[in-house]
Amino acid sequence: MPPEAPQAPLMPGGRPLLGHLRFFVEAPLDTMAQALATGHPIVRLRLAGRPGYIVHDPAAIRRILVEAPDLYQKRTRGYLKLKLLLGEGLVTSEGPFWLRQRRIAQPAFKRPRLEVFTATMARATDALVADWAGEPDATVDVAEAMNRLALRIAGETLFSADVTGEARHIGDAMLAVLERFGPIVSMPVPYPEYWPFPANLRMWRGIRTLHTVVDGMIADRRAHGGPAEDLLGLLMGATDPETGEAMTDGQLRDEALTMLLAGHETTANALAYALMLLAQHPEVQAKAAAEAQAVLGDGAIGFAQVQRLGYTRQVMQEALRLYPPVWLLARMPVEADTLCGVEVPAGAFVFVCPWSMHRHPEHWAEPERFDPARFAPDQPAPDRHVYFPFSRGRRQCIGDRFAELEVVLILGALLRRFRFEWIEQAVELVPSVTLRPKHGLRLRVLTR
Repeated sequence: MPPEAPQAPLMPGGRPLLGHLRFFVEAPLDTMAQALATGHPIVRLRLAGRPGYIVHDPAAIRRILVEAPDLYQKRTRGYLKLKLLLGEGLVTSEGPFWLRQRRIAQPAFKRPRLEVFTATMARATDALVADWAGEPDATVDVAEAMNRLALRIAGETLFSADVTGEARHIGDAMLAVLERFGPIVSMPVPYPEYWPFPANLRMWRGIRTLHTVVDGMIADRRAHGGPAEDLLGLLMGATDPETGEAMTDGQLRDEALTMLLAGHETTANALAYALMLLAQHPEVQAKAAAEAQAVLGDGAIGFAQVQRLGYTRQVMQEALRLYPPVWLLARMPVEADTLCGVEVPAGAFVFVCPWSMHRHPEHWAEPERFDPARFAPDQPAPDRHVYFPFSRGRRQCIGDRFAELEVVLILGALLRRFRFEWIEQAVELVPSVTLRPKHGLRLRVLTR
């Protein structure tokens, strides 16, 4: 008989019945850090009777995300529960349907559209700058402020609509869904989202609110027309280049909600953490501010100017390394496979964690230190499967360049006018669909 394949080392600390599920739920970032600290490229978990694997090996990550995406699919419980909100959007769909939707949506994110969207981003940011300038030397929750700004930009680029008046309404609905996501994914009972808990009722109200808002915008556009240049107009007018099919209203809602979530929640978090890190490192902030003032001057910000904010881009890249908004990627192999010499059975949970991989001591010197110089032009680029804040492979975020443009533009616009000071506080991270600061991030904002 052939020798039995070796097993991955088992993470310590599991319980008799639920295994590591409790630790994975209560402290998932600690669990990922513990797996990294073992020094093994792959470790095994027991998750209420199901095997799980945490992978910290670039070659294995490449196989999962790039080489074998049809084998490692998004059939995990997390993605199934995310469909409650996003339906069959680009984040959650699979197979030929996903490929068709991707082909339809892709033109909306090419460079000519980004150049047009730059004006929208700059106009919204200028409004925030004017508000802050009217209250000099204020203490600001930058997490909330960046959320409102990113929501406005998402609304205007997606729907050509100013949703700032509904920002709290939409934000509360989104928060009710995101806060419930982790518990319903991890509860060891069937269909936990349908149990009559108050938190579940709030979640379903939030889902209905978001569906109603987006459905109303789509219906209004169908009835009265509107600009063909915003994302909704581009999606409504686009057809699959191979089949000629267009999106139905249901598919439009799923994609619009996916882009609303990805286009404001993740960007807002990235901006908040970048401002926090700049406030904690005044020397880095001063260098980025000098660049912003030299490149942007006092005038309107255009696409070409943003491309010249090289050091500000490094700040963004380093902030995304330490605090990647999408902190965890989960996959499930539909057939048995081998990773790092270990056989991974079909139906197992496979976890790739950008948050911990971005702290891997074999690939990053002093990994906990904030140092934008890591991404300087004279430094070797990090391995694409060691640094991947937008995922990798064909499922890489379709809006990655949109998000990078938005973050760099906003940072430059803020730094040329304001200085940010750190206020001592405990920053508690909430690893749900995205990596959010639980209690916000308060900074002192001083006019330059």
